[in-house]
Amino acid sequence: MDSPIITSMQVIPVAGYDSMLMTLSGAHGPCFTRNLVLLKDSAGHTGIGEIHGGDYTWESLNAVRPLVEGRPVACYREILQSIHKITDPAAAEAGGEGIQTLDIAKLKFVVKSEWAIECALLDLMGQHLGVPMCQLLGEGRQRTEVEVLGYLFYVSNKNKVPAGEMQYLDESGSADPWFRLRREEILTPERIVEEAQAVYEKYGVGNFKLKGGVLRGSEEMEALRAIKKRFPDARVNIDPNGAWSLREAVELCRDMHDVITYVEDPCGPENGYSGREIMREFKNATQFQVATNMIATDWRQFYHTVSLNACDIILADPHFWGFDGTVRMSQLLSSWGLTWGIHSNNHFDITLAAFAQVGAAAVGEPAPLDTHWIWQDGQNLLEDAPQIVGGKLQVPEGPGLGVHLNMDRVMAANALYQRLPSHDRNDAAAMQYLIPGWTYDHKKPCLVR
Repeated sequence: MDSPIITSMQVIPVAGYDSMLMTLSGAHGPCFTRNLVLLKDSAGHTGIGEIHGGDYTWESLNAVRPLVEGRPVACYREILQSIHKITDPAAAEAGGEGIQTLDIAKLKFVVKSEWAIECALLDLMGQHLGVPMCQLLGEGRQRTEVEVLGYLFYVSNKNKVPAGEMQYLDESGSADPWFRLRREEILTPERIVEEAQAVYEKYGVGNFKLKGGVLRGSEEMEALRAIKKRFPDARVNIDPNGAWSLREAVELCRDMHDVITYVEDPCGPENGYSGREIMREFKNATQFQVATNMIATDWRQFYHTVSLNACDIILADPHFWGFDGTVRMSQLLSSWGLTWGIHSNNHFDITLAAFAQVGAAAVGEPAPLDTHWIWQDGQNLLEDAPQIVGGKLQVPEGPGLGVHLNMDRVMAANALYQRLPSHDRNDAAAMQYLIPGWTYDHKKPCLVR
């Protein structure tokens, strides 16, 4: 059976609407951006992939089109190898520290744009062979549904954006309780519990992660206690993105074993010590398991992380590690008695389908996967977006990625992208509506100034 030939590669920048979600880096703007990769082959198939947005990523993807077009689909590993060989060494050096301090400006160096091409290639290969993508990864399919967690955020008041500026989406007229709530202000423990309840009722999730680094640590602990009181059987976790000092992290978490299951990136580099060394000291002092997507974002960083026994749960986003790489990571972690999971950013349902496929192929017992999809749900670019049922993401059964684009919706999302004044993420911009003159400080929660 001869391999189809890739006849064209198209990169389409798209945008979607977001809530005023709060993180250590500031406030999400009214829109988020992504880049889609569409590969067509001589058999009439279309492979799709999705990656972070911005002009830098769009340019990086278009620069490698000559290495993709005209090549056999079956040679997808050689195609990726040829792309890796021309990776800009300056970019690799710039991203060497990863995102230990959550510097959004360096995220584009940590995310590898070619992984969107890998996704589209695997989609084509699966269609060619008539098997789901997960069967092409690692040891093949391990499960048909993948547990996800309820990713909870503090949300600021979108009405503080002055007239004349681009406004956040208003869903106050929606018939869906979750759609209405996710656009409202949520800044107290009581409102966080309402958020968790709405997510539970819509998606059936029984485990929750709160994005911290927003209020004082003691206030965020109160929110965790409130969630645990309402959902006593839930696994409850927090991710302050390294906002706390080691001393503060220990004081906050030491007596929270009856509430918190594990802590994600509680602290980061300080006083000349790396984030990996500080995380190890946190583990020693609290006996908590810790997760990360900040101190181990490539294989070299991972080596130092495990050498120090600094982390128990590696959140191996395929857009950091690649699809082959993230499943390979799951195999290694399972062999070593550690845990694999996935971190996410704002994304469309193409990434949701990709998460389903790598989650289906991951070996061992994965941690419930992160996904921002609940915040974007309803902005589908697919005809057949995967569903979250009973807290489990259903893995598409069709060949390849198992989903199909709606090009009318894609082009509408592209039109929104073209209307944006900027295509790069800048969480400091929206903060000016809340705290004029606000600047980023990786050791201060964003609303503590």
